[in-house]
Amino acid sequence: MTDESTNQGIPAPEGAADVIDTEYEIGQDNVDGSVGPFGFDIHNPVFAISGAAIVAFVFFTLALPDQAGAIFQAMFDFTTKNFDWFLIGAADIVVIFALLLIVTPFGSVRLGGSTATPDYTYLGWFSMLFAAGMGIGLMFYGVSEPLSHFSSSMGGAVSTDGVRSDWAPLAGAAGDAEASIRLGMAATIYHWGLHPWGIYAIVGLALALFSYNKGLPLTIRSAFYPLFGDRVFGWPGHIIDILAVFATLFGLATSLGFGATQANAGLNELFGVPIGNTTEVILISAITAVALISVLRGLDGGVKILSEVNMGLAGLLAVFTLIVGPTAFLFAFFWDSLKAYVEFLPALANPFGREDVNFSQGWTAFYWAWWISWSPFVGMFIARVSRGRSVREFIICVLLIPSVVCVAWMSIFGGTAIHQVITDNFTGAQDAELPRQLFQMLGQLPLASITSFIGIVLVVVFFVTSSDSGSLVIDTITAGGKVDAPVPQRVFWCIFEGAVAIALLIGGGLAALQSMVISTGLLFTLVLLVMCYCIFRGLQSERAELK
Repeated sequence: MTDESTNQGIPAPEGAADVIDTEYEIGQDNVDGSVGPFGFDIHNPVFAISGAAIVAFVFFTLALPDQAGAIFQAMFDFTTKNFDWFLIGAADIVVIFALLLIVTPFGSVRLGGSTATPDYTYLGWFSMLFAAGMGIGLMFYGVSEPLSHFSSSMGGAVSTDGVRSDWAPLAGAAGDAEASIRLGMAATIYHWGLHPWGIYAIVGLALALFSYNKGLPLTIRSAFYPLFGDRVFGWPGHIIDILAVFATLFGLATSLGFGATQANAGLNELFGVPIGNTTEVILISAITAVALISVLRGLDGGVKILSEVNMGLAGLLAVFTLIVGPTAFLFAFFWDSLKAYVEFLPALANPFGREDVNFSQGWTAFYWAWWISWSPFVGMFIARVSRGRSVREFIICVLLIPSVVCVAWMSIFGGTAIHQVITDNFTGAQDAELPRQLFQMLGQLPLASITSFIGIVLVVVFFVTSSDSGSLVIDTITAGGKVDAPVPQRVFWCIFEGAVAIALLIGGGLAALQSMVISTGLLFTLVLLVMCYCIFRGLQSERAELK
């Protein structure tokens, strides 16, 4: 971010902008002071309620792990079975709204005022938003999800007592390898393409618009000013921000748990490190400590550098796999997968009357809740680094380009694994546990030890960037929208994220992590839908100001 600041770290609009005239000042409800050498500047009551609730939750999970695990599973089952239609439908609405912004006159509005200029280059900007948005997930599911959907599609539809009991998307493609590949890749791209990035884009746009153009705090509540007016600075806004903290923290904890299990699996493959909660707790603790160093270095010296390093390593691993793998097959596979995605998208995105209940509830509903839980974190982080971009440029670069990169990633790694199954008759990756599948696939390629080690490094560094940028976002929310709050507060949230991930792993493993993320994601879905309306109102006033 630029150092130029007129309002607690928020740059004033440059050029024409419809600044909201309000007497509220950023930080006016904050409590500040110091404890020894450590300063604090926290919002009252958002910080207190969020912190106390999370501490109580961690204590309950650690004290009563069996009971916590049972509760988490019940929450997951209730949400996915009763609200899958709502999550799927909401994601559809968000994507359509985002795409419309590209082609309407609203796309010409510039974030930060009509003459604002970007704070970061395209390379730095894209690296940060991509590392924050998808890093650990792509490493965890890049091989496993294409393989899983391919395998379940090959098995076809299976019914037990009149209800589908298989995990195949749509009707499956029993015994048809080619059709199963197309359907499996369409389902994979559906989960990693336009829909998740559309969710991130809408939250990021709302935050950037109402902060940089309207002069409001950089926090979730500001996006709801068109609905609540100055009441957004009272309890309606407090509730929104507290909900955003919960969604962000549990969404991050889920991803950190995935990252720990995959790093553990990779270390076991290469060095024989034991598999289990003890190792994963040590990994989370160690990597959280590394994230603290990145926190202390700040946005430019920490997340930005690590994100660019990660993008370079990820690109290197992808290009290597493309070259030494079935190159001609993968190029054709990429385009065939895109065509299949377009063909099957209407059916996959249909929220009603689905017979593939395991797929739509266990895969899609979970994914959308996970992305929505991540959206306050990723959206605010994207907003922090996107000042100076036009709305059209913002949507294209946050929605379309990352979607294409995700398709390429899934095509390279998933396509290589599928090729090993259908051509080489190697089923090691297909039969392995989910965290091991990437390493099993790489094990069939040259320089397996080196590429597997790079894979572990990528998981770890994505872990660090997620933890660092997540603590930055939660700190901004709990500091009332201040982007220059004392560093010890970010340190506090960074440690807290690791503690919650550890507590959930001990309390019920990945099932507990998934249950918490889908529950908080469901609640934040309502916030996301209302946000679309508020963006429309905000862009209307900006266009009027430009005229």
